[in-house]
Amino acid sequence: MDNKIPLLGTGLNGLVGSRFVKDFADKYEFDNLDLRNESRPIDITNEKQVMSVLSTSDSKFVVHMAAYTDVTGAWQQTGDVNGVCYAVNVRGTENLVKACAETGKHLIHLSTAYVFDGEKKEMYVETDKTNPIEWYGKTKALAEEAITNSNIDWTILRIDQPFRSDAFEKVDTLHRIIDGMKNNKLYPQFSDHYFGPTYINDFVKIIDFVINKKMTGIYHATSGESWTDFEFAKLINEKFALNFDLKAGSLAKYLETSNRPYQKNTALNIDKIKNILDFKQKTIKEVISECANL
Repeated sequence: MDNKIPLLGTGLNGLVGSRFVKDFADKYEFDNLDLRNESRPIDITNEKQVMSVLSTSDSKFVVHMAAYTDVTGAWQQTGDVNGVCYAVNVRGTENLVKACAETGKHLIHLSTAYVFDGEKKEMYVETDKTNPIEWYGKTKALAEEAITNSNIDWTILRIDQPFRSDAFEKVDTLHRIIDGMKNNKLYPQFSDHYFGPTYINDFVKIIDFVINKKMTGIYHATSGESWTDFEFAKLINEKFALNFDLKAGSLAKYLETSNRPYQKNTALNIDKIKNILDFKQKTIKEVISECANL
């Protein structure tokens, strides 16, 4: 297929990005803004480098997936605007916004449920006020602000705890639990912490859908389900027939001994995007069953 659509992206080597590239290699001609791009290394924290690439690209969209996502590492950098977390998540995004404004490109930004404080009992909707309680979430919220306060065409897609069917160098939620059970090292899983697992194989289809429809605005794009760590691990234990002696843990008790804040709930409501998607996302039970049979 010679008439591939040119598409600029950041983080195309990452957990989510590499799956997007793999599944849509026949449709898009991907151009990765990355320091590891051997033919043309790009540092997104360098405004001039970002501008030079966007100004010479025919791509109408920039899919921004690069981020500093080590939440504990970010916590250790709290308040440090010269740290790598702030530089990548905030300054890198600001540079992309400026370059998109100059070149008329549409920015699709991958964000997180960690922009919320985790105190809500129900699943979060797009109109809920952001109120991050730790540095990673704070930098991602600031990145969102840089985008929403701009005059460019933009889309923000929030996800939570992403995982994919295949193992990747960066261990995701699913494979971390599998590895922990197989090595008999999985600690008790919280039964009072709720999250919204994101199946990357489905999520990359949402990115493609956003590009096709030129959608703008904020969308939650997880599975739309709410799981406790314990119930999620229990499902994996059963479907993969690991026969692990799984124990339930308590986030409330853990927080008594931890200095780092921890959101109690990051599950996201996806009604807004679910009502317009042209495909049906798989349920988490369907996904784990399929992954177990690979």
